[in-house]
Amino acid sequence: MKKIGISLLTAFVGGAVAIGGYKVFESKQMNNMSFEEQQKVFYAKNPGASSTGADLVSSAGNPDFTQAAAAVSPGVVHIKVTMTAKSSGRGGGGGGSPFDMFEEFFGMPQQRGGGQPRQAEASGSGVLISQDGYIVTNNHVVEDADKIEVQLTDKRTFQAKVIGRDPDFDLALLKVSGTGLPFVRFGNSDNVQIGEWVLAVGYPLSLQSTVTAGIVSAKGRQIGILGEQNQRSPYGQRNEPMVNTAIESFIQTDAVINKGNSGGALVNTRGELIGINAAIASPTGVYAGYGFAIPVDLVKKIMDDFKEFGAVQRGYIGVTFNEINEAVRKEYKIEDVSGLFVQDVVKDGAAANAGIKKGDVLTKVEGNVIYSSSDLQERVARLRPGDKVKITFKRDGKERETTLTLRPQDTKKASDEEGSSKSATEIFNKLGASFTPASDAQKKKFGVNSGVVVTQVRRGGMFEYFGVEKGLVITQVNGKAVNSVDDVESALANSKRNIVRVTGVSENGTVEFNFPIEY
Repeated sequence: MKKIGISLLTAFVGGAVAIGGYKVFESKQMNNMSFEEQQKVFYAKNPGASSTGADLVSSAGNPDFTQAAAAVSPGVVHIKVTMTAKSSGRGGGGGGSPFDMFEEFFGMPQQRGGGQPRQAEASGSGVLISQDGYIVTNNHVVEDADKIEVQLTDKRTFQAKVIGRDPDFDLALLKVSGTGLPFVRFGNSDNVQIGEWVLAVGYPLSLQSTVTAGIVSAKGRQIGILGEQNQRSPYGQRNEPMVNTAIESFIQTDAVINKGNSGGALVNTRGELIGINAAIASPTGVYAGYGFAIPVDLVKKIMDDFKEFGAVQRGYIGVTFNEINEAVRKEYKIEDVSGLFVQDVVKDGAAANAGIKKGDVLTKVEGNVIYSSSDLQERVARLRPGDKVKITFKRDGKERETTLTLRPQDTKKASDEEGSSKSATEIFNKLGASFTPASDAQKKKFGVNSGVVVTQVRRGGMFEYFGVEKGLVITQVNGKAVNSVDDVESALANSKRNIVRVTGVSENGTVEFNFPIEY
């Protein structure tokens, strides 16, 4: 009996060690998985935990909102932030954009006077995407936070830390200490159809968990809320650094979204996450029929980057382009009605190495037709440096295909390029604008020998304040002819009494501006 007992004890201890070892191995394996892979493993192990309502009717059919709402609501959290607030430098002038400003959208009162730092509170929403406490929300919800508190629907509260955030995507990844937490299952935003029923879940107007329903109104929307839109690509341009590198390809919905919904979930009737609510378009600052969500297929990649690297890993194509419209077609004698006209190609960049040249028309990415810049930008934004992407383009009327290997952003520049980069940054900060050299055709059109074109006017900058518009050809700055960003920077350095004198030409003739600028 004694030998049998020893044998049983040995077997028990050996089994326990084996199980323990497997659990440690399993834990390490899970940590190396993407969030989507972790979710798949969870549901494979727990087939009865169909909390996402996989057996529900198709989102395109007659929907049953009750099961999806019950499944998703516990995984959508209330985010409360405390921050040190100062008076706004923007001023309170009327006539702003119909797209409500971010601080209003997630419930932060605007600061108008005083200038003394003080504690302020704001709130928004977030979505749990793993059992162990990872939460996706918007960057603008947490970017100025000193303290972040997360509250679940069952009233449990946690202190959260920021794992990573990026204003170009308006996304952030938070982490709370917890296990066995409810989470929302990822869906597929590529499969979302216009007219499909969707639910918006969040914490609007300081209310508790709220669910609203609507349909998908549009896909691939660009609304300019992450940065004034520009006809040029932000992908890897070296000779003229671009300030706006934001990626916008929103899902538009008429589900009611209000202040505080920011960072919340947009789900289909199967309870699958298809987007992160980010903005509304409204003349009043409250719901007016137009809400916008970041597609989840982009969110997945950004969250995995944050978890693994702490920052977004962006691959760049290395081209600048114009969306094809009637004006571009006429100027460059293009027959295509859609696509992107390549204005320039970065030397030794991904596009150049794959054979793409200035004057080509990019027509497809991974076999999908390019109708606007967002079609290309979002696809590329899902990839990392070193990843490959198939591009279809036209040259001399013939369609061709090539495969690009995406390059990282070039951070090591020659000394002359460093000057150019600093120039662009300084100009953007001081004037609220960016520029590109005027083409020979534009100079000929206006009868000038020099000039740079205003390609971007930022909210709150001096150019906006004094009414300088995109498209203006600036011929002189402080009495000096300008043909490049470097020329503008050099001329700005010669401003007297902090007054900048700008001379330009437009369809309405010659214009002059004299305005103060702080250095």
